[in-house]
Amino acid sequence: MNEKLILLEDVDVLGKAGDTVSVALGYARNFLLPRKMALRTSKGATRQLQSRMVKIEAQRQERLEQANVLKAKIAETEVTIPMNAGEDDKLYGSVTSHAVADALKNAGVEVDSHKIHLDKPIKELGSFEVSVKLHPEVTATLKVWIVRA
Repeated sequence: MNEKLILLEDVDVLGKAGDTVSVALGYARNFLLPRKMALRTSKGATRQLQSRMVKIEAQRQERLEQANVLKAKIAETEVTIPMNAGEDDKLYGSVTSHAVADALKNAGVEVDSHKIHLDKPIKELGSFEVSVKLHPEVTATLKVWIVRA
């Protein structure tokens, strides 16, 4: 069984603020409604949303500008991660998005590790291009060097 809701905030997989969506009852009751990310559809909810749309659009634009600033900062940053490796340049462990986020934080740029996208963990020495999804419309590319410790 589904419930119709009006989104008050952008929800990554679901939709943007102002969209009317149909979601499972549990998702609505346990996640969206308690976090005030959505309202049940009604005339009052529609009026409330219309009054908030200007504010929502301003917030959306501000987040986009912040993401573009962070993208420029990441583009000029290169991080080096020292790792133990064997004779054939294969790492004894692997470099994950958490390790890249920590190295980026040490370089002065704070990014959530969930926004860093690796196709698979890095398991050898070398230079790699890592994508960082900062916003649904903004993706930065980070240069990562994996060197012998």
